[in-house]
Amino acid sequence: MISKANLKKTIDELPDRFSLEELMDRAILLDKIEKGYKQSEVGQVVAESKVEEEMAKWYCW
Repeated sequence: MISKANLKKTIDELPDRFSLEELMDRAILLDKIEKGYKQSEVGQVVAESKVEEEMAKWYCW
């Protein structure tokens, strides 16, 4: 969940004129970042080696 303070800060950082799509994109990104921080704090993380294994399936290096 996004905090009101962080959303206000995000809006303040936008130019004077912006589209609703730009605001939504930033709000979604902010929400994902905050969720990631909370998951990290409670130990819900994935080891780097596991991430590398998964990425190796996506790309042929």
